[in-house]
Amino acid sequence: MKLPENMTETVGDRLLDPGNSKLWRFGAVLIVLLFLVDAGLGWYWSQEPDVIAVEPLPEAVTGDATTAALILVSETLLEKPGGYLSNDILPHRLWLDNMPNWEFGVLVQVRDMTRVMRRDMSRSQSQSEDDGDLMKAEPQFNFDNASWAIPATEREYRRGIDALKRYRQRLAGGDARFYARADNLNYWLGDVHNRLGAMSQQLSQSVGRGSLDESVSADEEGNRTAWMDIDDVFYEARGGCWALIHLMKAAEHDFAEVLAKKNALVSYRQVIRELEGTQETIWSPMILNGSGFGVLANHSLVMANYISRANAALLDLRQLLSQG
Repeated sequence: MKLPENMTETVGDRLLDPGNSKLWRFGAVLIVLLFLVDAGLGWYWSQEPDVIAVEPLPEAVTGDATTAALILVSETLLEKPGGYLSNDILPHRLWLDNMPNWEFGVLVQVRDMTRVMRRDMSRSQSQSEDDGDLMKAEPQFNFDNASWAIPATEREYRRGIDALKRYRQRLAGGDARFYARADNLNYWLGDVHNRLGAMSQQLSQSVGRGSLDESVSADEEGNRTAWMDIDDVFYEARGGCWALIHLMKAAEHDFAEVLAKKNALVSYRQVIRELEGTQETIWSPMILNGSGFGVLANHSLVMANYISRANAALLDLRQLLSQG
């Protein structure tokens, strides 16, 4: 039986015709299902980890609590639901950017603490040699936070965590040092003070009431955060505060003697208490940016209020630590 000469063209036209082909319908349904699954996963992966209550072991050596908290925060960055998302290439990365900004806020605090531990807390004086494991950990956490492959960011950060674990083991065995002095604590709190000040400044710019632009000193106009960046700034600050709560609670244990001697324990706990206020549940489906006394809330200003109060308490705390 001889087929018509135009049979091939007819079949091809039917396959390409969306109105007649079941293949097109199946493809459309499949795309919608994949989109819904990806959106669902993105929503689940965007859930922030809770503050983890960790009680230091009474018999632990000085410095163990701070090191353990730094490891905990770093591992949570990689092992929370969805893993590390800042270098993700899946479609939801295009519209679900809250978690990557939260991760960056946490990462900044990890970098600061690792640097201070290597530079100050593990050395007896300025001419002392750096700890080998901390020297390896610091550059690992400063690796590009958005590298997907060759090498992947997670792999480099994991190496930094492994170096911290080796330092902790050596600390327990007496082969490493952690000097819980007032000056060392003050060095770290100085970095925290600067970070909180920057956070508060950026959050306040949601209504254009930040500091004036020095490059246009004759003008009285503040820098206003772009509408699309409001939630980015908010979640970066929220992530940084989440990490600070864990690190400060651990440092309270290691520097307990110093804080008691300086009568600074109340001021120290006041900083933590204000930071905990930044982790309250967000009931709104999106970060609102209402005016100061408008109908809608301004979540950025609420966050800035908690951070500013923490920074004020931190200033008093640093003054107590610097006194003889």
